[in-house]
Amino acid sequence: MPTVRVDDGVNLHYEESGQGLPLVFVHEFAGDHRSWHLQMRCFSRRYRAIAFNARGYPPSDVPDDAKAYSQDRAAEDIRSMLDGLKIPKAHICGLSMGGYATLHFGLRHPDRALSLVVAGAGYGSVPGDREKFRRDTEVVARRFEEDGMVRTAEMYAKGPTRVQFMEKDPFGWREFHAQLADGSARGHALTQRGVQMMRPSILDLGRELERLEVPTLIMTGDEDDPCLEPAIFMKRKIPTAGLVVLPKSGHTINLEEPEVFNRAVLDFLTAVDAGKWTRRNPASQTGSAILPTETR
Repeated sequence: MPTVRVDDGVNLHYEESGQGLPLVFVHEFAGDHRSWHLQMRCFSRRYRAIAFNARGYPPSDVPDDAKAYSQDRAAEDIRSMLDGLKIPKAHICGLSMGGYATLHFGLRHPDRALSLVVAGAGYGSVPGDREKFRRDTEVVARRFEEDGMVRTAEMYAKGPTRVQFMEKDPFGWREFHAQLADGSARGHALTQRGVQMMRPSILDLGRELERLEVPTLIMTGDEDDPCLEPAIFMKRKIPTAGLVVLPKSGHTINLEEPEVFNRAVLDFLTAVDAGKWTRRNPASQTGSAILPTETR
């Protein structure tokens, strides 16, 4: 079973397939490396596709120390994976918790990223919702501790941004649900408190985002309400960002709409690899809806 031992001694399990430029997939809270199986099948035809399990997600280690879980650590685990696999630079694609980690990796290590795909990231960012987000996160963490993995997964998999997946693709949703229920209750509780609850709001990262020059694709579902405003914010702040909004879609967009997701990511990566994904043209930001700069 292939693993990489990261800086603090934690072993992270990974799988890879294909050859070419490396493309690393970073999973969401309710998933693991298996969540990317539809992307691994697609992108391993053209890339060296890699998916790994975060700490807390067996067969990766589940450290007992709560201090081993944080947003900073999640970003550094991506770097450690690249180091362990001797990869100088890679395309990085993350969803939700993995999207947050991907974004922070790009901000911390822009020289190690060929591109960033930040999908379904941002819930808990809206200022008026921050305290409610933290309370809800603590409720979920306690549920994992008190009710166990199977019962809590039953609740979590039916959340307001998951029901879209359940309605569209019951078979795929059942697979997603079963994989979630197969995880570590201890690891999920620690991840909720250390990574999810304590992460900064994307809306507080404006200055850092304005300096990000790595080609970036922002993706979200239009019914993933907590992530819509942060997605638009990232699009407006990151000078190299594009935005894709999937209609009638929730949070788990890589599984809910795999063909649309894969097509958008493939078009993005193709443009980046060809040197065709550039900064936003400043002539599109004149302060007027219709007048170019020279006429004002």
